[in-house]
Amino acid sequence: MFPIKTARLSSMPYDNFFEQELSILKTEGRYRVFADLERHAHKAPIASWYSKDGKKPVVVWCSNDYLGMSHHPLVIEAATKAATTYGAGSGGTRNISGTGHLHVELENTVAKLHEKEAGLVFTSGYVANEATLCTLAKGLPNCVAFCDERIHASMIQGISHSRVPKHIFSHNNLEQLRQQLDSYPLNQPKIIAFVSVYSMEGDFAPIEAICDLAKEYNALTYLDEVHAVGIYGKGGAGLANALGQSHRIDIIQANFAKAYGVIGGYITGSKSLVDYVRSFASGFIFTTSLPPMVTSAAISSINVLQQADDLRQKLWSNVNLLKNLLSKTKVNYHHTPSHIVPVVIGNAKICKDFTDTLLHDFGIYVQPINYPTVPRGQERLRLTVTPFHNEEMIKDMTNALALLWEKFFMLKAG
Repeated sequence: MFPIKTARLSSMPYDNFFEQELSILKTEGRYRVFADLERHAHKAPIASWYSKDGKKPVVVWCSNDYLGMSHHPLVIEAATKAATTYGAGSGGTRNISGTGHLHVELENTVAKLHEKEAGLVFTSGYVANEATLCTLAKGLPNCVAFCDERIHASMIQGISHSRVPKHIFSHNNLEQLRQQLDSYPLNQPKIIAFVSVYSMEGDFAPIEAICDLAKEYNALTYLDEVHAVGIYGKGGAGLANALGQSHRIDIIQANFAKAYGVIGGYITGSKSLVDYVRSFASGFIFTTSLPPMVTSAAISSINVLQQADDLRQKLWSNVNLLKNLLSKTKVNYHHTPSHIVPVVIGNAKICKDFTDTLLHDFGIYVQPINYPTVPRGQERLRLTVTPFHNEEMIKDMTNALALLWEKFFMLKAG
């Protein structure tokens, strides 16, 4: 038998540590409280909120389900049929028993979408970024990574885990990127990691100019199109496609969890590059694969959106209406070129109070965005209108924002 060890008086008070750290978050106004919501098929953007006073209807204004595809009848039908036909789970990792024909079909679908030789599907966009960037940067001899300061956390993690030298250039600063690239030999492997549509700022990357630099300095281009696929480009092929630059991007990464309304991530690129990641990426090799209902739903959603220009037109009509109405208020919003509309509050506590008031007094749900998602002092609301918000909802949202802006900022300033 193992000897019984008595607890030492100097042992770590674990729970005290956790509670202290959480207390700091609460004091700073950064403690996240998740609204208990119930989404309903075919009723977006209306959802039910389980408040302390009971179940109440709310209008959701922060969903990444940009085109409402999680509610689309053909997507739901595809998921239901696949679950009935193939079962609820995939059977394991792709390397053991979890590769199904639907995985292969989905990979062929995304490769065709981006006009690349091959595709590889992951369980999430986060895993796709982390696993791919880590594998490529670590595997390429003496590789150096160059990253826009506002790339997604999953990209940062992947590069950090590779332990290669990395340079961070200020957001969309091409001159700084050039200076960084210029400090390394032309023949030294390099990866430039950036995002097409930055989800917190709602702005675009200068894709063509970055591709020019990559060609000049012999660097691989790695582009995250997560917030662009389905919405931009021919048939929803992304912003690089819309700008005629897809053929110049070495690795296009995206996911199915935003405009496609499902879950899962993927990369596309040359056959040899994708096969290299498939063969060496730990995050791919040791993760149970997506269940058949998800892969089938993703295929269906991509196919639908390739022919859904009317849905995209309705989205942009609503986006433009929202921006036009906001322009007539004092609300501090960013008039972005994208479908994402940030409203900068600039204080974590006020941001939380602001969104709480929207929820409790106006039946509008927006989750506050604070550090570390955005820098301190840049706390914000991130508004995402969909094709299914009607004109009345958009006007109600604008009026609510204007009233609360007066309450929280204008009157206090006076």
